[in-house]
Amino acid sequence: MSMEQEVELAKQGDREAFIRLMRQIEQGLYNTARAMVKKDEDIADALQETILKAYKSLDTLREPGFFKTWVYRILINECSTILKRRSRSVTMETLPETQDASDNMASVELRMAVDKLEDQQRIVIILYYFQDMPLKQVADTLQISESAVKTRLYRARKTLMEEIHPAEEGKMNHESI
Repeated sequence: MSMEQEVELAKQGDREAFIRLMRQIEQGLYNTARAMVKKDEDIADALQETILKAYKSLDTLREPGFFKTWVYRILINECSTILKRRSRSVTMETLPETQDASDNMASVELRMAVDKLEDQQRIVIILYYFQDMPLKQVADTLQISESAVKTRLYRARKTLMEEIHPAEEGKMNHESI
């Protein structure tokens, strides 16, 4: 059954259809929330509020094909609200607990560099690269133009290259000594 058909069933009151829909996108929602708010309790709050709001306002979704984009928009708004409430103090974050032994230092450095990006650039990188959303869907989710998405991606990639490239040079110079 297609996502659009599931959305129609859920809009008609089928709770199981709504649960199936949320299960299809739950990992992506979790990863996005984690990238934005980082703290486990805030991730749980954002996800819970997102699911509740999506369920309560499902009848307002006009186009079933935009369900995923619509839910991500709700999640991003929830994460933004949590971040606004949080104090502005910066704390050192620990590495994620789910690190695989096969993860290499480059991917850890990349993830840390992405986490340092300003919010607008970070969320575009997360949606485009980590959630594999096409440019149009990223634009729809963030309610900005595709050209704005491209600009943010360009700036984020440039910042990431500046952040990562010197670290790689330093590592190579150190190894050659």
